[in-house]
Amino acid sequence: MDTHHGKFDSMTVKRITKQMLEAVTTCHRQGLIHRDLKPQNILVDRTGNVKVCDFGLARAFSVPISTMTHEVVTLWYRAPEILLAGTKHNHYSVEVDIWSLGAIMAEVHNKKALFPADTEIQELTKIFSILGTPSELVWPGVTRMPDWKRSVANYRAKSPSDIVPGLCADGQDLFMRMLTYDPSKRISGKEALQHPYFKGC
Repeated sequence: MDTHHGKFDSMTVKRITKQMLEAVTTCHRQGLIHRDLKPQNILVDRTGNVKVCDFGLARAFSVPISTMTHEVVTLWYRAPEILLAGTKHNHYSVEVDIWSLGAIMAEVHNKKALFPADTEIQELTKIFSILGTPSELVWPGVTRMPDWKRSVANYRAKSPSDIVPGLCADGQDLFMRMLTYDPSKRISGKEALQHPYFKGC
């Protein structure tokens, strides 16, 4: 999906987001994490139909989740639990795909990437500067994660209307639920598909 040419109207953004969620939720129901969701892996035809491709980094999962590799998901779409967990103790699950879709949703709407960065530290700084620096209150255990730095700047969160200007209130709410820091509180694909944003879609 090329998010830099042409203009998606609000209904097209909604339909693309819904179809991405449907595809990824189907994967999750089958016990599969994609782990490399990015615009280049989202195919949209001229009629607006979406297909998710490139399952080269996909991984089957079961409960309990075993330790998995740190080097997954293109940097700009990588969830903070992967960025902060270091290389030795990386336990994550399907929530990382939902984070990636939230970042892609914003990119489709805004016509530009939400969290562009060149390094993992820059990526975390970019995320924190937009969503606010997470605290123990919003994400219990975050300050004890292996790659948490005590010197991290304390950023205040921007409002959703500043992050995705022009997106409707329901769209902003879904977007923020997809980019919730605490993976245990992040909206699931199944829950997202029931969100009021998709009413009438």
